[in-house]
Amino acid sequence: MASCSTTQSQRTFVAIDIAKQHHEVLMECPDGLRQRWQMANTRRDYDQLRHRLEAVEAPVLIGFEATGVYHRSLGHFLHQCGFELRLLSSLAMARTRDALYNSWDKNDPKDAQVLLQLLKTGVSQHYHDPLVHAMNDLQELAQTHFHISQRKVQIQHSIMTHYLPLYFPEAERYFTNSRAQWFTHLLHRFPCPAAITRYAREVFYQEAGPVVGRKVNKRGFLDDLYTTALDSIGLPVAEDSEAIHMFRVILAEHQHLCTLRTSIETQADQTLHPHPDYQRLRTLPGVGPILALTILAEAGDLRRFSHHRQFLKYCGFDLCTYQSGQSRSLTHLSKHGNGRLRYAFWMAAQGAVRMRENTFRQKYARSIKSDPLNPDRKRKALCAVAAKMARVAHGLIKTATDYRPYFEPTSPRGALRSPGPSGHMVTS
Repeated sequence: MASCSTTQSQRTFVAIDIAKQHHEVLMECPDGLRQRWQMANTRRDYDQLRHRLEAVEAPVLIGFEATGVYHRSLGHFLHQCGFELRLLSSLAMARTRDALYNSWDKNDPKDAQVLLQLLKTGVSQHYHDPLVHAMNDLQELAQTHFHISQRKVQIQHSIMTHYLPLYFPEAERYFTNSRAQWFTHLLHRFPCPAAITRYAREVFYQEAGPVVGRKVNKRGFLDDLYTTALDSIGLPVAEDSEAIHMFRVILAEHQHLCTLRTSIETQADQTLHPHPDYQRLRTLPGVGPILALTILAEAGDLRRFSHHRQFLKYCGFDLCTYQSGQSRSLTHLSKHGNGRLRYAFWMAAQGAVRMRENTFRQKYARSIKSDPLNPDRKRKALCAVAAKMARVAHGLIKTATDYRPYFEPTSPRGALRSPGPSGHMVTS
C-alpha cells in the first residue's frame, strides 16, 4: 500500500465506475498516460485487474462510487489484495460533472473521468469495508429488520385503508398501538360483524376473552365491541366467503411479520449484548436495541471520527446556509449524510423528550418555551435534540464513558465548556 508521504504526481490513479454486470475502468499513470477498459463482474476479470495493477510500478490509488451493493465484492477483493481504496461521493460527482461538462448528460465513460478528477484532487473518503471491520452481520440484521418493519407497515396500512373500511369500519377505533398484536389476532378470529353477532353476548365474551389479552375492563371492552358489531355499516358478507378468507390471509401475514420482527430484535440484543459500545448507547434516553443496532451498523466504529462535527456531518446534522450577495437563506440541516443515522437519532430524540427528566427533555422544553404550540418550533427543537443525541453518542464512545443525565463539566469563568458524557454544554 502507498505511504502517506507519496506525492500525487508519483501515484497511479484508477477510477472505477461500478455497475451490476460490467465496470468501466480508467487508469492514469504518473506520466499522464491514460488507459481505459471494461471489466465484467466475474472472478476471471477480478484476477486480471489485480495482475494489471500489480504490474504498475507506482503506488496505486483506487477510487469508486458506492452503487447499491455492487461495489462491495470488488472493494473487498481489492482491499484483500492490499490496494489503497477511496470512496467518492455521489453528490460531489453530480456537481463536478455539471461543472466540467456543463450538462447533466451521464454515461459510464464520462463518469469514470469525473471519478478520476475527484480522486486526483483528493475529494474522497477512506473506504471502510464492513466485512473487514466486522460490521457486515450488524448491517444485515439492521437491513433485514428495516425491510420487515417496512413490509409490516404496508400490510397495516392495507388493513386500515382497504379491509376495515369495507367489512368492519368501526373496528379501527380500537387500534391504538402499532405493536399491539392482540388487535390483528382479534380481527383474525372475528374479521367481520357477522363473525361476532352469530354468538350470543355471553358466549362471545367466553370466545373472545382469551384473544384480546390483558385489559383493565375486559368485559366492558367486549360489550362495547359486541354492540358496535350490531350497528356496523360494513358490507354484509358471510364469514366463510372468499373475501373474508383473503382478509384473514393478510392478517396472518401481519402477525407473522410482527413475530419475525420481534425475533430479530431479540437476536440483535443477544448478539450485541457483550459489545461495550452497544451497552453505552443503550444508556442514552430513547435508545433501544434496534436504534443502537442501527447506529453501530450505519456508523461503524464511531472512534474513526476524530471530532463530533465530523460525525454530525456524516449523519447530515451539519447546518448550511445559502448566501449570494445580500440575500441569505435560513440556516437548515444539510441532510447530505446518512439518512438511516438521522432517522435513528430522530426516533431516539422523540423518545427522550417524552421522558420526564433528562437533559434532552430540558433542551426541548427551553427551545419551545416561547411558543409551545408552534409546530415549526417543535420540529426545529426536535432536530436540535437529535443533533445533540448524535453528539453525545459520539462522546460516549470516544471517551469510553457511560451516560450521566445531569453531568455538568466544570470550567474556568468565561471559558467555553466542552461537552461531557451527558452532552450538556453552553450551546445546548
